[in-house]
Amino acid sequence: MTNFDLNGILKNFQIEGEVAQVKLYGDGLINKTYFVETRAADAPNYILQTKNSSIFKDVPGMMDNILKVTNHLKAKVVAAGGDPLREAMTVIMSHDGEPFYKDEAGNYWTVYLFIEDTLIYEKADSPETAYAGGRGIGKFQRILSDMPGTLTDILPGFHNIRFRFKQWDEVIAKDPAGRKNSVQEEIQWIESRRDEMLCFWELVESGEIPTRVTHNDTKINNILFDKEGEVLCVIDLDTVLSSTALNDFGDAIRSYTNTGLEDDPNPENVSMDIQIFRAFTEGYLSEAKDFLTETEMKYLAFSARYITYEQVLRFLMDYIDGDNYYRTNYENHNLVRTHAQYRLLESIEQQKEAMDEIVMENCKLG
Repeated sequence: MTNFDLNGILKNFQIEGEVAQVKLYGDGLINKTYFVETRAADAPNYILQTKNSSIFKDVPGMMDNILKVTNHLKAKVVAAGGDPLREAMTVIMSHDGEPFYKDEAGNYWTVYLFIEDTLIYEKADSPETAYAGGRGIGKFQRILSDMPGTLTDILPGFHNIRFRFKQWDEVIAKDPAGRKNSVQEEIQWIESRRDEMLCFWELVESGEIPTRVTHNDTKINNILFDKEGEVLCVIDLDTVLSSTALNDFGDAIRSYTNTGLEDDPNPENVSMDIQIFRAFTEGYLSEAKDFLTETEMKYLAFSARYITYEQVLRFLMDYIDGDNYYRTNYENHNLVRTHAQYRLLESIEQQKEAMDEIVMENCKLG
């Protein structure tokens, strides 16, 4: 493991107060994160991160996106009489006036103001928590729904099923690991739904489903709550993009409502919990229904099928390709993931009508 001079790195940023200690923070799988504690009681604390440039190829573009989003959020918070230092992330600039520092080895570093006295939920294990998470994502999208300008596409092809099918077709044609013949049934799962998924994506490509500012990593521990359980702000903005708002909704449903594990070895454990779906949807639409279009609301429930299907495709594609993308812990791990996510997809499909009814009850359609 590389030993960094963290105090030396921090000297490149416009931080207040003397640094008392720097220690690892959280269990993020992509970026390495540190908590920076300052000595003076009236000086703020900070979060220091080194960005994973093997995943994020354009860190300056990513940080430009984050600045645009946080500046817009802060302006809206101030206009509403709120606290911009608590209700939006604050990027600390370097002494060179950049939202990052690049060290001599080419590593990118960023610093954010640490928001004190907050709650983070690790799992949406109750309808009340799911409702709060839905409100958090809905509020984030609502505030950013009129943000001018465009964001840099730092993750080309992300959630773009046409792009995924191009990758899929290439892997199927090459069959590099010689596994294709053993998964013909699973391949049929993908092919039987191809047209339906492309029809949805054509609505995005045509603009009938509009492009908005989206978070793209909507797990509940990316939302900060105050001590009373009220939504403060959404964090971990590395993946903010211009995409469809439905991606955020669908990905949240995929993670929130699963009664089993993403890689559950027993697919019988896996299903979609309709009560968690109801709670998240009610929370989300309490904030989002006034800016979503009729077409967006019509396809809101479908987005859970779309995102889950995409994940089935990606796990199976990586298995056929020889396990080159996702980290695996044992032989056939990606195939186990494929089966577990497919069971979730089936459960979502089986509850389609109930899901649509819940959306209709909570939006302006009908």
